[in-house]
Amino acid sequence: MSTLTETKSLVGCFTAEMFEAHLASLAHLPAWWLERKRAAFARYTTLPMPARTDESWRFSNLGSLTLDGFALPAPAPAAPLPPLGIATAGTLVFSNNRFVAREPLTAELAARGVIFDTLQNALLTHGAQVKAHLLTQSVKQGSEKFSALHTAFLADGAFVYVPRGVTLADPLAVFHGTAGAEAAVFPHTLVIAEENTKATVVDFFRSTDASAQFACGQNDIYASHGAQVTYVAAQNWSRCTLSFQFNSTIARRDAKVLSLNVHLGARQARHESHSQLQAPGAHSEMLALTVAHGTQEFDQRTLQTHQAPNTSSNLLYKNALLGHAKTIFSGLIVVDPDAQKTDAYQSNRNLMLSDDAEANSLPGLEIQANDVRCSHGATTSRIDPELEFYLRSRGIPKAQADELLVFGFFEEVLLKLEHEGLRAALREMIKIKFKN
Repeated sequence: MSTLTETKSLVGCFTAEMFEAHLASLAHLPAWWLERKRAAFARYTTLPMPARTDESWRFSNLGSLTLDGFALPAPAPAAPLPPLGIATAGTLVFSNNRFVAREPLTAELAARGVIFDTLQNALLTHGAQVKAHLLTQSVKQGSEKFSALHTAFLADGAFVYVPRGVTLADPLAVFHGTAGAEAAVFPHTLVIAEENTKATVVDFFRSTDASAQFACGQNDIYASHGAQVTYVAAQNWSRCTLSFQFNSTIARRDAKVLSLNVHLGARQARHESHSQLQAPGAHSEMLALTVAHGTQEFDQRTLQTHQAPNTSSNLLYKNALLGHAKTIFSGLIVVDPDAQKTDAYQSNRNLMLSDDAEANSLPGLEIQANDVRCSHGATTSRIDPELEFYLRSRGIPKAQADELLVFGFFEEVLLKLEHEGLRAALREMIKIKFKN
């Protein structure tokens, strides 16, 4: 890739010629979508790159942030469906921005109106629903330029629609993969859960090789009145990947949305998550687990926006840091003037397994109502030496003892998932991270 310089190109390798070629490949899609993409590319080319003076990029390593050298990848060879180890209601697999395989819904779920399809197909057959919810919420936490890039170059993704009153017993699984040196991918998942539904959707992001790559993903979750949505994203890109991921959640009256993000891969990963509580009774549970190794940097920015009375949210982000790794957490709870009786919490906890690791925490509140209960906090601590001594005195090597203690630290978050098989699958992914 290009050598970094102090003055970086506004567009990097994502030139007008590349965009026009990308747009031509999608000429069969609706005109409104292509126009939205054109507007997004125009925003991308004019918005500045982040600067050291930007508060929303405080503590971030901007010296290694460049968009030079990447390219839209060629199709990857078709591969068998990745093993998950649990029963699923359906599976979609994308590789290098293209749909490559699926396990379809059961006939019963399809007959009840559940839709689990590619975003391209949904644009053609369910255009009104897609237009109402796809990328309609703007990113507000500092990465507007990269969100515009995602919209401009988004080629395909997953579309989930759960009609009124339907419950899915098993998760829907979506695999987003990338292969090849300097490949740029733009994964997306759109979830629409109508009234009184219940569903779990899982996104897995992974690299199939150790190349330097660029991943810029986003998801939209809309939970209508009384809906219960669990969304899990497990990121395991290559250790040379630059990654951005943007989560947008809307919860309506009495809706409950639980989102869990597991961060394992990438050399530098920025994750921004925004939950909007738009009607009374809405609840958002925002969770994250991060294992930061070596020189990895994980930059987490969150926003909990309470826009109606009697809403609640709870955020719990836990990081385990080894080596020279670095984490950044910056969270804000916003309570609008009319959002009386808001109940909101925010907690970032960091477990340091190295003297050389660095954890930065910036929790915050912006309250415009006078009858609320809100709190925020952050803790950073090392492993209790007595606990470590107890394990090592029983013949357990230090690395394994630390791993066991980290799993104990993480278990509080994992137990918030109802699906035991999914918990076990995530534990296995985390265990593999400790061995690599």
